[in-house]
Amino acid sequence: MTNKTLRIGLAGLGRLGRRYAENLARAVPRAQLVAVVSPVDAEREWAREALGDARVYDDYAAMLADDGIDAVFLVTPTSLHPAQIEAALDAGKHVFCEKPLSLDVDDCRRVAKHAASSRHRAMVGFVRRFDESYQHAAQHIQAGGIGRPFLVYSQTTDLTDPSGAFVQFAPTSGGIFLDCSVHDIDLARWLLGRPAAKRVYATGTVAMYPALKPMGDVDNGMAICEFEDGRMAMFYASRTQAHGHDTHTDVTGTAGKVSIGRNPRADRVEISDAAGVRNTVVPSFYERFAPAFVTQARHFVDAVLDDTPFELTMEDAVEATRIAVAMRESLQTGRAVEL
Repeated sequence: MTNKTLRIGLAGLGRLGRRYAENLARAVPRAQLVAVVSPVDAEREWAREALGDARVYDDYAAMLADDGIDAVFLVTPTSLHPAQIEAALDAGKHVFCEKPLSLDVDDCRRVAKHAASSRHRAMVGFVRRFDESYQHAAQHIQAGGIGRPFLVYSQTTDLTDPSGAFVQFAPTSGGIFLDCSVHDIDLARWLLGRPAAKRVYATGTVAMYPALKPMGDVDNGMAICEFEDGRMAMFYASRTQAHGHDTHTDVTGTAGKVSIGRNPRADRVEISDAAGVRNTVVPSFYERFAPAFVTQARHFVDAVLDDTPFELTMEDAVEATRIAVAMRESLQTGRAVEL
């Protein structure tokens, strides 16, 4: 590593992993994507065609042994994150890991402790913190623009997928709250000033995908989290939206309210005709947050090279998972869960 360039190896070349690879290769000035790894033949072939001179591995341990790598980006299944983070830190690499940190709270705590004792640094990605609109809202709140914030409503709702492809992923996703609402949980804690969570209650329904029932999962879920000092948050997660991907957040304070993304839009075009007035909507989370993924990667690279703080801590990642796991427990038991 020099003070100019961070040499990166990336693990995982699925849909999101390819986006990360392209960003690191072309859109992050102080990053150099030097290696990638995937156990999937087709993904390695894509890398050889799309990523130029990047070295292509089929074994994660082999990539970690590459002395030409300073840091790794993990865009792999969540169940692999704890062991992969620890192995990378032990191999002398800095680590960026896609959310969530783990599906198990004890694993989260162990990894956070491991990272705290390492000479190298680790960060878990919660991309919405790096979205320009959310950052502006946070600055407005921190400047006292809405008085004392005490209530967050935040939702992550995805476009209906007629194929039900996400159902195949559901057994390893940790459930809808860990897969979707963990973003909203992190946002709520951030925008409310990182209060301690006291209690959660969750409920949900299977509106369209009955295959989720045997897994104890739902395709539409609602949850409430009570924080210290009377602060509260409400969360909605859905897989069944007809109009497109719809992420938005409201923060209410004693002197006003701020809303982010309340009207989901693909662009600023409005169509007016005999059918009424309307706008198109982005189809997935990536189109909505594409610039934020680049900003997030730049933040990690710059923080490592310049030895500056990360925007979010490993403790933030642990707490988001802890709250989401409690929501899943509440959903499955029908009871409030004390934290």
